[in-house]
Amino acid sequence: MHSGGERNERGVAIILDPETKKAVKGVWKYSDRILLVTLSAKPFDIALIQLYAPTSEYSEEEIEVFYEQVNDVVKQVRSQDILIVMGDFNAKVGEGRIGNIVGPYGLGDSNKQGERLVD
Repeated sequence: MHSGGERNERGVAIILDPETKKAVKGVWKYSDRILLVTLSAKPFDIALIQLYAPTSEYSEEEIEVFYEQVNDVVKQVRSQDILIVMGDFNAKVGEGRIGNIVGPYGLGDSNKQGERLVD
């Protein structure tokens, strides 16, 4: 499943094996940067959000719009579903644990994108 341009030159995708593909309940192509796929599972359904965040070369406004869109997509997921958000956030969260959000095995220093991601 792909969300992006007509020629598949940009965007995000999720590849599923044939058995998992049978469990697909829905596909929501939010933008060329965000794709939501819901899978029927027991005891709870699974929502997969695949994303590709803008790099720091983009304007603050464009980056903020992206994160607002991610929040909009997350709100579409039922609270009882298992939510998995994955992809390239173009962010560095740095070393050390940050509450229950970031584990202890990060590398290097955080950057502005990493701070926004944690927030």
